[in-house]
Amino acid sequence: GVRQPKRAGRVKRDLVTDMRRFSVILRVARAALPGGARAFRTACARPAFAKELCLGNFQKEEVFPYPQISNEELKEINQLVGPVEKFFSEEVDSKKIDQDAKIPQETLNGLKNLGLFGMQIPEEYGGLGLSNTMYARLGEITSQDGAIAVTLAAHQAIGLKGILIAGTEEQKKKYLPKLASGEHIAAFCLTEPGSGSDAASIQTRATLSEDGKSFILNGSKIWISNGGIADIFTVFARTEVVDKDGATKDKITAFIVERAFGGITNGKPEDKLGIRGSNTCEVFFENTKVPIENVVGEIGGGFKVAMNILNSGRFSMGSASAGMLKKLIEMTSEYACTRKQFNKKLSEFGLIQEKIALMARKAYVMESMAYLTAGLMDKPEIPDCSVEAAMVKVFSSESAWVCVSEALQILGGLGYMKDYPYERYLRDCRILLIFEGTNEVLRMYIALTGMQYAGKILTEKIKEIKKGDVKMALGLFMKRTRDSFGRKVDLGIVGKDGVVHPSLEESGKKLEQNVYYFGVTVEGLLRRFGKVTKVFRVGT
Repeated sequence: GVRQPKRAGRVKRDLVTDMRRFSVILRVARAALPGGARAFRTACARPAFAKELCLGNFQKEEVFPYPQISNEELKEINQLVGPVEKFFSEEVDSKKIDQDAKIPQETLNGLKNLGLFGMQIPEEYGGLGLSNTMYARLGEITSQDGAIAVTLAAHQAIGLKGILIAGTEEQKKKYLPKLASGEHIAAFCLTEPGSGSDAASIQTRATLSEDGKSFILNGSKIWISNGGIADIFTVFARTEVVDKDGATKDKITAFIVERAFGGITNGKPEDKLGIRGSNTCEVFFENTKVPIENVVGEIGGGFKVAMNILNSGRFSMGSASAGMLKKLIEMTSEYACTRKQFNKKLSEFGLIQEKIALMARKAYVMESMAYLTAGLMDKPEIPDCSVEAAMVKVFSSESAWVCVSEALQILGGLGYMKDYPYERYLRDCRILLIFEGTNEVLRMYIALTGMQYAGKILTEKIKEIKKGDVKMALGLFMKRTRDSFGRKVDLGIVGKDGVVHPSLEESGKKLEQNVYYFGVTVEGLLRRFGKVTKVFRVGT
């Protein structure tokens, strides 16, 4: 809409005042909460849900009932949502950001005042300390501008995440407060000209200095989000590591690198198809001296750090895509209810109704997957949820691409014009299928990780049978016999002790059958190609 010039100054002053008040109110409210009030009502750790599917098991305790948050946390997230929605509706000019290919400094300052640069940084380091669920909820709002969403995600979902999950207490105290306030911006430096999905093939090198007190970093990284504006970089480089046998090997190590260390330059911002306002560029390191205390995790343990960072952040793409899609549904439905052709509103035509229904259905599934995964990740001592997060990323990115195209189609020629936001949404969401692991690589990751999990358990069963476990051998024999004749599958989803509503009984039965026979298929593939899955590794 067109902003009223006379009210612009007053609106901006009111918004700044609201943001300052909000920051104070939030901290006071948190101080008043009883100990443990923000914890999820969950049980102890159980087997990973998605991996268990590969064994034909449905861990219903993990997903029924749907993860819930406490009333205190619900109240807190509602306090957060209002000011953020107000800021994005009144102060973010997405069209200008896209045209200028830059986020204005005043917009960045507003994001910092709202605390959005420190959403998941613990409160003791100056952040908001949000759970994964609360972070996903705010992601629905920030996704209304693709460039801002990417800038924030590059900063905290990957840029500083290494410090959070693998950093020492000294590193956290030193770097997190300024990263939480937005005084410093972070970037994640992994991809190189010759290393994309195969992250293990990077060539940037860090050489230990003669005095053993620092590493000398040389190399370059490409397509680095926030690369031209970042103050702190999480950089991955090859280092020489002496193994237990005394042999010297090249292994990847993660480093916290400050721009102030010197020897860091960057190329001009890339001229991109979409998310044009986000800063993306090549970053060069030339004899950059990095103190040895800035190693993240262990020397030689950088590949694991990189994978943990990427695996933990992908789930939020589901809520972000759903937030963007819900906004599109609102705009598209309004148009369809007012535009007339052949003396009928577009909303009265079945084909248009199908498109809107498709968008609504996809948005619902995106939300469900994202918040389920966030709930699993927020549980104490929960197993690795990287497979669930990868599933969310693949489904949400591909569904968003389809749905944005359908929304544009409803607008027809108007949707193709730059005066309307649909073409920008189309350009912005195309990147979702590429970054944070291409969907092709993630499909392999999902399949192989699940099959390796199943293979390990099945191998242990075979070992027990060879040791003379008659009960286990008889159980496997009976299972194959029943499968060969067709069996009634009961995983506890439906029936007397079922967990779904009676109206969903038919769908529940199909789900049980699909899960069970999926496990049978995985077992058959492992018996035939087991050795292949053991040696094949996927880099993301």
